[in-house]
Amino acid sequence: MPNAFHIENFGCRAARADGEAIAERLRASGHSLRQPSEADVVIVNTCSVTAEADREARAYVRRAHRLNPEARIVVTGCYAQRAPEELAGLPGVAAVIGNSHKALAPEIVTRLAAGDPQPALHQSFVPIRNVADTSGALAPIWADDHFAHSFLEEAQLAPGAQTRPNLKIQEGCGNRCTFCVIPQTRGNSRSLPEDKVLTQVRGFVDAGGNELVLSGINLGRWGRDLPPHPSESRHSLAEMVRRIFAETDLPRLRLSSIEPMDWDAQLISLLREFGGVRLARHAHLPLQSGSDSVLRRMHRRYRPWHYSEKVLALRQAAGPGLTLGADVMVGFPGETDGEFQETADFIRSHPFGYLHLFPFSPRPGTPGWDLHRRTPVPAAVVEQRMAALRLLGSEKSRAHRSSFVGGPLECITLHTPEALRMKNLTTALSDNFLPVELEGSLAANSFVTVQVTGLSAAGAVVGIIQV
Repeated sequence: MPNAFHIENFGCRAARADGEAIAERLRASGHSLRQPSEADVVIVNTCSVTAEADREARAYVRRAHRLNPEARIVVTGCYAQRAPEELAGLPGVAAVIGNSHKALAPEIVTRLAAGDPQPALHQSFVPIRNVADTSGALAPIWADDHFAHSFLEEAQLAPGAQTRPNLKIQEGCGNRCTFCVIPQTRGNSRSLPEDKVLTQVRGFVDAGGNELVLSGINLGRWGRDLPPHPSESRHSLAEMVRRIFAETDLPRLRLSSIEPMDWDAQLISLLREFGGVRLARHAHLPLQSGSDSVLRRMHRRYRPWHYSEKVLALRQAAGPGLTLGADVMVGFPGETDGEFQETADFIRSHPFGYLHLFPFSPRPGTPGWDLHRRTPVPAAVVEQRMAALRLLGSEKSRAHRSSFVGGPLECITLHTPEALRMKNLTTALSDNFLPVELEGSLAANSFVTVQVTGLSAAGAVVGIIQV
């Protein structure tokens, strides 16, 4: 009898792609997606980028167990890789699958759901170890530092619950930023071969898909680990995008976060050629800090002036319609008032359309953990700085969105939340990553041209469809 499952995703776009892939493979095996209270198996796909992410995952496991004590809880993702024993000891947890084994997750989940506590179809499915929870029950753990079963290739993508699904084509990271735990939780950079990427894109188009998002942990490094073709240079993300445009009919491609130093001339030229047509006018460049000295302590591979040069090149290629986003970390160990002011001034002087703000969180096993122990920034100071950047980010975002009032935007309709649908509104997303609200009820996954009339109270773009 098929089992019902629920999957709860935490963390970044690439982590969500992992969760979507697990869910699709379980559906393909005949399992049904249900709410946690109705599920036989609850899968918790965790993040571990901050201590708060860890806390949220633990809280969700406990809540799911209280809500549905009979459900078998399977924990996977970055937290499951970093500290599997912590999670295996929680009540209700039936298995912990680290990123090192997540390619085996659908099969392990299926076998656990069928009542097999230690699936052993072959040696790969034998747990690495077992940990007893508070009741004495053993939870098997699949997690090691070899990452031999780590690349979870998505089931064939199609527009469905996600109008614009993520195709994760790159896994892991070879950078060693002092604050980051990702090399521990996901291993070094690995790439999905280009033929498999193209097969996914073609299948998505055949299924009626209109916009696809290429994602990865360090997307700009895609291809560098793949063997080069005979007498050809090494693979690159720009080359991959060109093949997608040349060999498929995908209407629109969007690139997720790419490090500043990986926006090379070839990749930027794609925005000049295809921006606003087949390539979304949207660039997310992690900043982390606008202070040179802080970037050096972070071991980031660029300086503020490098970042500025990339922004200028991107704007020249894509035009003023480009939406620029950035991650910014507040309260890195030793961050002085002057260094924070450098970051605020840097943000103020650049055309950001939105910011993702994060307080520094010390991660065990990273150099940042020791830096925090020696020179922590007081929590009250961090919150003051976060509040100042939230205000600045809100001002930048509203100014950017207001600049499009009176003009047209090319948009794709999305699945509209029930609260907005009851108001006879449809949500959409512009090619340059602006949230849009339209009057009327429209099906998801349709391209529309919108005449922008203003902004809503919440800051979304408001407009009418041009016929």
